[in-house]
Amino acid sequence: MHGSPPDYAELKPRLLDILFATQTDLSEHELLRTLDKTLPYFDISGLDTLALFQRHFLLFHCLYRLQQDLWKHESGQLAISALSIRLTPYQPGQTDQMDTADPLRDYYLNPDHLTSTGQSELDELLGSFWTRLARRDHRTEALAILGLTDPIEDTAIKQRYRELVMTHHPDRGGDTARIQILNAAMTELFPKRASN
Repeated sequence: MHGSPPDYAELKPRLLDILFATQTDLSEHELLRTLDKTLPYFDISGLDTLALFQRHFLLFHCLYRLQQDLWKHESGQLAISALSIRLTPYQPGQTDQMDTADPLRDYYLNPDHLTSTGQSELDELLGSFWTRLARRDHRTEALAILGLTDPIEDTAIKQRYRELVMTHHPDRGGDTARIQILNAAMTELFPKRASN
């Protein structure tokens, strides 16, 4: 039995207790494992993907609401990602984190995303995630061909490409195959450039 979903008023004090007691970053999984000791709803063992998404969404919805409350009352700053959730003391004079655009925060603060996401919508979300992840892997490989890694500006990538083309140009004793590899890397990094 997984219990019924807690509301924000019930979850807020439990989250605060856990976050204040933890001096290091927590992953989402660690936070769920701690919550499931007192709230059966967060026991994620044996759940299908839709039920897992619902727990994930509810947790992040509450975390982002807590982030807003903490900032509003100048009682803390909550950094949120799936791999790192951390509460730190409020620091006056810092840029207002609530004024910074955050599409993820906007997504999780809208409860309609929870109620409107069925299995087909979740499958589509997961599919687009894996597509983006594959693209990022291709980018990493293409940058490695140029001897670069992220984060890097487009201008620096293009400069490095020009340098390598000059070095490996057949007129300078280089190799046509190497130029083709460099061109393929640039096509991966700048697909619109290739279609122009």
